[in-house]
Formats: sequence, C-alpha cells, structure tokens
Amino acid sequence: MKTFTKYFFVFWIIAFLLFAYWQVNDPDPEIWVSIYIIAALFSGMAAKGKHPMIPLSISIIACIIGAIYFFPESVWEWIGFELENKDLTMKTKESEEARETFGLLIVAVVLSVSAYVGWKKKN
Repeated sequence: MKTFTKYFFVFWIIAFLLFAYWQVNDPDPEIWVSIYIIAALFSGMAAKGKHPMIPLSISIIACIIGAIYFFPESVWEWIGFELENKDLTMKTKESEEARETFGLLIVAVVLSVSAYVGWKKKN
C-alpha cells in the first residue's frame, strides 16, 4: 500500500505542475499557478511520507470554499458547451470559472487523500 500511495502522489506532482504550466497564460495566473504549485509541493511531501495536517486542512477548506464560490449555475450546460465546441480554449468567463471549480475540487480531493494517509499513519 505504501508504494501505491507514493506513486499516486508522484502522478499528482506531475499533473499539478502541468496544470500550473497551463495556467501561465490565464487572466489571473498568479492565483492559479500558485494553487497548483502548492498542491504539487504537498503531493511531493506526501510522496515522501510527510503529511502536515494543519496546512493540509487549511488548504482543503480553502479549495472547497473556492469551488463553492466558482461553482457554475448549470454544470450540465457547461459540459454540453465544452463538448459542442470540441476545443479547450476559454470562450466565456463562465466556462473558465467552471474549470477553476473542478481544478479546486481535484486539489481538495488529492490533499484529502494526503490528510487521510497522514491521519491513518498517526493512529
């Protein structure tokens, strides 16, 4: 199980670094690049078996609050819009906010896995 969690977090290090790179040309890159770099750092710590519970908890809560704030009015409309256009360029502010919502949810889930592993490790 320990090897699986290590590879799980290594995968997310790479993914979050890619997410950060793709945010460089975003209208507000300083926010989103920072979020994904922090998520990559937490994933790196988790891959080494370190799970700082208080910073993880604060980050998870912040991501969930942000996701609620950005949550699109109609998820299905956004998904339909994305599928209809068959291209991932930002077309509207709403599509960008929907993507940001799901980015924050991904970060929250991965950091929650780290928090859970850290909690199990202590108990």
